[in-house]
Amino acid sequence: MPRTAATLTLTLASAAVLALAGCGESAQSGKDAGAGGGGGKDELVVAAVPAEESNSITSQWGGIAKLLERQAGKKVTIQQATDYAAIVEGQRAGKIDLAMYGPLSYVMAKDGGAPVEPIGALIDGKGEKPGYTSTAWVPKSSTIKDLKDAAGKKVCFVDKASTSGYLYPSAGLLDAGVDPASGVKPVMAGGHDASLLAVKSGQCDLGFAYDVMQDELVKKGQLEAGELTKVWTSDMIPGSPLAMNTQTVPADLQEKIKKAVVDEGNKDALVKAGDCTDAKNCPLPEDSWGFAPATDADYASVRKVCEVTKSPACSGKKG
Repeated sequence: MPRTAATLTLTLASAAVLALAGCGESAQSGKDAGAGGGGGKDELVVAAVPAEESNSITSQWGGIAKLLERQAGKKVTIQQATDYAAIVEGQRAGKIDLAMYGPLSYVMAKDGGAPVEPIGALIDGKGEKPGYTSTAWVPKSSTIKDLKDAAGKKVCFVDKASTSGYLYPSAGLLDAGVDPASGVKPVMAGGHDASLLAVKSGQCDLGFAYDVMQDELVKKGQLEAGELTKVWTSDMIPGSPLAMNTQTVPADLQEKIKKAVVDEGNKDALVKAGDCTDAKNCPLPEDSWGFAPATDADYASVRKVCEVTKSPACSGKKG
């Protein structure tokens, strides 16, 4: 039987748009919600925030969209959100069925009352365990040698809902005796790439980003090797989860989708199924290999860091 390409609809969704949707409509529940779904009974809505400004969400999710469309028998719509707050509000409002979160934004959603459960977390290679780190970078000529030296400096974070771009950096600064709010001049760069490029341009004295972002920017020619110096690495962070809205995805599909994501949502399986031509031309979110199983318990360490930092973002509150 010939396989038709998944229908991909790209929607630029701002936090305000999705938040308004949440204010105007309550999330569906029970049998009616399952029948209706996030975008209608014949549709699955998947939302994500690009890790870099130049990333194409449709490209990153093309193979996964084909997999989900084939397994669930539904049209798959991809929404590109401007930030994690938009995704949290979208799932609370019942507008998003599956969402790619950072670990902190998942905790924000879950602990803030969104009906979500993680079904898989990104991994870089077959057999690996989910997890990554946050890193801090300064110009090669900088006198900043560690986070203690960041006191009083202009510091680039990603955004307040970013695990590796704000939460773990905040814990690192506190551990170094520096208040992340009043002890530095905080700048929200909006992206991991933007944070490091702001350090390059001199807009920030120090910038935080997830562990491999510097390498990715060097490969793209946006940074020169050795142009920035790493001065800090965080403890291991649980892998970024794909979370399912348990009120909008029909009960009979939930386990099927979870199994498909974990077992077949990887480069090897997508190539074998014909959803990608080859591994090199099979982009997945955050340049990963695929997904490993994930449960809510995997994010206990994020909640502990939330307790240390007392960040309002951990509960979904503004501030």
